[in-house]
Amino acid sequence: MPGKSKQKSNQIKFLTGLILGIIGFCLPLFFTFNGLSYAGHIALGIFLMAAVFWMFETIPIYSTSMLVIFLQVVLLSQQGVVFSDASLPTTTAKQHTSDSWLVPAEAVDGEKIYVANDSRNYTAIDVKILNRADWVEIRSNELQSDAKIVSNANHKLVGYKPVSFSLFFGTLASPIIILFLGGFMLAGAAVKYNLDKNLTSVLLKPFGTKPNFIILGLMVVTATLSAFMSNTATTAMMMTVAIPIVAQVAREDKFRIILALCIPIAANIGGMATPIGTPPNAIAIANLGQQGINIEFGTWVVMMLPLVILLLLLAWFTMRFLFPTNLREFKLSLKVDFNKSRPAIILYLLFAATVLLWFTESAHGIPSSMVAFLPIAGLTVTGVMKQEDIRSLPWEVLWLVAGGIALGISMENTGLAMWLVASISWDALPQVVLIGVFGLVALNLSNFLSNTVTATLLIPLAVSMGTSGIAGEGFSLVISSLAIAAACNMAMLLPISTPPNAIAMSTGFIKTPDMVKVGIVIGLIGIVATLALSQLYWPFIIN
Repeated sequence: MPGKSKQKSNQIKFLTGLILGIIGFCLPLFFTFNGLSYAGHIALGIFLMAAVFWMFETIPIYSTSMLVIFLQVVLLSQQGVVFSDASLPTTTAKQHTSDSWLVPAEAVDGEKIYVANDSRNYTAIDVKILNRADWVEIRSNELQSDAKIVSNANHKLVGYKPVSFSLFFGTLASPIIILFLGGFMLAGAAVKYNLDKNLTSVLLKPFGTKPNFIILGLMVVTATLSAFMSNTATTAMMMTVAIPIVAQVAREDKFRIILALCIPIAANIGGMATPIGTPPNAIAIANLGQQGINIEFGTWVVMMLPLVILLLLLAWFTMRFLFPTNLREFKLSLKVDFNKSRPAIILYLLFAATVLLWFTESAHGIPSSMVAFLPIAGLTVTGVMKQEDIRSLPWEVLWLVAGGIALGISMENTGLAMWLVASISWDALPQVVLIGVFGLVALNLSNFLSNTVTATLLIPLAVSMGTSGIAGEGFSLVISSLAIAAACNMAMLLPISTPPNAIAMSTGFIKTPDMVKVGIVIGLIGIVATLALSQLYWPFIIN
């Protein structure tokens, strides 16, 4: 009976997810949202469908990513069925007087018209409306005699310039995918030559044998590493420590879930601690630097470290509460016995060189994804990783991440991401509420978009609102930028929210609902904590 009940529950969950996903996909195709391009409506449909499928696991999560890429290629690329034969309808602007022109009413979009550069591309220019009729009289210094303009401002190409299908396929070879692959290669080789077990022994010795303190030890080590190197690389490396521990835990014990979750969560949180921890931090510093505001490395650490410590402790207590373990003591085999064979020594050297280069990226300037190719090439060329070893890598995770990257590309290119951001009347909010809303929007967007893309959209918006005076007197560029960067890094609701989450999902020890439970708690309490720091602590540091 319990088996039949679970099967029925799974069927209901599948049908619910399938129906909601289809409704989400179709909804923007039948309803028009003002200010959103035709392509943006398509991207919104794909976004809603993917969000539902990822949440309900209607189909395998990597299959959803494959479907996302397929739909984008078919519906949003130059070579797809929607935009493949599309061309801009054009007409010639008629000069009416020495300084005015006549254009069709359909060509005017508010106080803009679009000058056609070729059959697909256009440039938007501002105009002054002098008289409205079937032909609108306008004034513009940017128009020239016989200028070709887009005769229909509502044409499906306006608001979106279709990209090549190769851009969506290219996500499978993006730098983050290579970084993943490098981490997988190191992890696979570490397991093969027992480096993972030896690292476990070395790193966990100080934390004793109590399960809860083993978790705390893993989180502290992971967060510390991710403050100075890629969160993804840190997670991939630390998973080699956690997996052999998980293998010793009974399948029904929830301690397995905590072990798999604690590392990506600690990596995401630890990245906030330093300016080089994650891209949103660098974006915040870069935008403030353009306004002549310099945030020193030490100042950033002082401002963010309390939040990092608070969130680490919060995550630790939350996971212990949600996933209680029956274990009272965990007998770790802490014997260190490093393999001394030639392939193992090559692995040690490549592992050490890769980690060292990741740690010192700010000094030598070589991107972490380029460094990641060192183990990819080195471990295969030297024969440390054989053909069967490469086949056993979790390739489905690369598809999962590629789908998330591709979704972010279409949301940005179609204007959907900016439309979502611009849908809020920011200037009508009190400043503390404004920072809170910025944080919530950043948190929600980063769960589906790359946190880098989200920070790129929101931080310049906050800075421009502050410098233009829209946000009101006393609005702090530093505090708002830090709050957005922190919120972007708190997004860990879904497997596609961050690369570390995807790596954890690839272990098979956790399910999406497990991640959602912890992600909601950290995200919401994290935003509240950020608001408190923005009012009670940060002002004293920057003044």
